[in-house]
Amino acid sequence: MHHLFILYGIIINLLGFALMGADKRKARKHLWRIPERTLFLAALLGGAAGSIAGMYIFRHKTRHWYFVAGMPLILAAQIALYAYVRSLGG
Repeated sequence: MHHLFILYGIIINLLGFALMGADKRKARKHLWRIPERTLFLAALLGGAAGSIAGMYIFRHKTRHWYFVAGMPLILAAQIALYAYVRSLGG
């Protein structure tokens, strides 16, 4: 079960990273964009670290305060939740 959790974490963070890159590429080409709600959903589902990495590597959404503040808050909440679950022995 623990291996599935790690695999899920890797996949969702890669997805968050890829979504940021894809949206940046679409923005440059003036194509239909990925909704911000989708970018936040990937982060909320466990991909905050990948989303943050994508934000800064692709220089995307870094001027939007709700991404600059929101993504690290989501990551902090995920780290706190993980630490709490680990403290329970899970």
